[in-house]
Amino acid sequence: MSKYQETFNRSLSNPEDFWSSAANDVKWIKKFEKVIHTDGPPFYKWFKGGKINTCYNALDRHVDEGNGDRIALIYDSAMINVKKKFSYKELRDKTAELAGALQRSGIKKGDRIIIYMPMIPEAIMAMLACGRIGAVHSVVFGGFASSELASRIDDSKAKMILSASCGLEPGKTVEYKPLLDGAKKIAKHKVEKTVIFQREQLVCTLGTDDIDWNEFIYEAPKADCIECDANDPAYILYTSGTTGVPKGILRDIGGHIVGLKWTMKNVYDINPGDIWWSASDIGWIVGHSYIVYAPLFHGCTTIIFEGKPVGTPDPGAFWRIISEYKVKTLFTAPTAFRAIKKEDPNGEYFKKYDLSKFEALYLAGERADPDTIHWAEGLLKKPVIDHWWQTETSWTIAGNFNPVHAYM
Repeated sequence: MSKYQETFNRSLSNPEDFWSSAANDVKWIKKFEKVIHTDGPPFYKWFKGGKINTCYNALDRHVDEGNGDRIALIYDSAMINVKKKFSYKELRDKTAELAGALQRSGIKKGDRIIIYMPMIPEAIMAMLACGRIGAVHSVVFGGFASSELASRIDDSKAKMILSASCGLEPGKTVEYKPLLDGAKKIAKHKVEKTVIFQREQLVCTLGTDDIDWNEFIYEAPKADCIECDANDPAYILYTSGTTGVPKGILRDIGGHIVGLKWTMKNVYDINPGDIWWSASDIGWIVGHSYIVYAPLFHGCTTIIFEGKPVGTPDPGAFWRIISEYKVKTLFTAPTAFRAIKKEDPNGEYFKKYDLSKFEALYLAGERADPDTIHWAEGLLKKPVIDHWWQTETSWTIAGNFNPVHAYM
């Protein structure tokens, strides 16, 4: 435990030095002047004076460092049996094209954009495209009720919505257009434009303020990464609303990049090029941070899975993904493993797959009950590590690290 204790003590005794060292691992347009600044508690600013860009750290830096051919994103849809891979260069180019289309339509730094999409690659491109031009995105879980979407439109004062024609669930297709139209009718704030990615499974009829995704990006110039202040907002993500009205959490750019990148090696023992999978949704903080940002900041391969732990087609769905793509670490919610345990308590589907490259399971998002943890430990014969955190923090507050030798 000596390395852990040394790192832990340093983070408390000299946090400025600790986080200054961590910040050296990200790419700055202009180095910060001060690590932690406050005009009075409880309000603090991180990396004051620093200039940086989210999308550059997620995509462009890896291309510029000669890793453009490395696979950045694997899309696996168990719903439509489609699999795609995107290199860092391919993902950068597609993201830059979408960012250019946003700029062409009048989106500027600081404008808010709601992303209301299913688990498809275009949703990740939308998030990164906003970061590329300094727009502030707010991802709303695809399929949320009109009233919930309307409350987020009003709160964020969104200028545009990026959406799709439908989401896919086992046994049903969720039409997004009626939900979008209902939300825009309820909302007091009026969105200027809605861009809709038409899926083959359901093509919707566009309204007067809607535009087809492919038409929107047609011949758009590729946008460059713009200079952002470290304390400019990166995104707004809403809490579940268990305490009343959902709260919008505003994340700043600099601290977001530094903190998340640091966790990949030091908390999860993940290295650039490793295959990482967060089985979540980008509408929730686990998916937000660990499907998109953290693994891409660190130069990993991340997986976006359109499916469920059971029923797409069976309780072996997770084991197939881990085996097929040689996943090193899985991050998911305990609910997923409770569902697998219920459908396949003896692990018969688990036995069908080769998980020799798999090293650890992390759980977060809700209480991990002891029965589920013990069941997973017995089945996997690998570390099963529970973490506690929340939307407000963006990454773990409390949890074991894996392993000790990974610590700084």
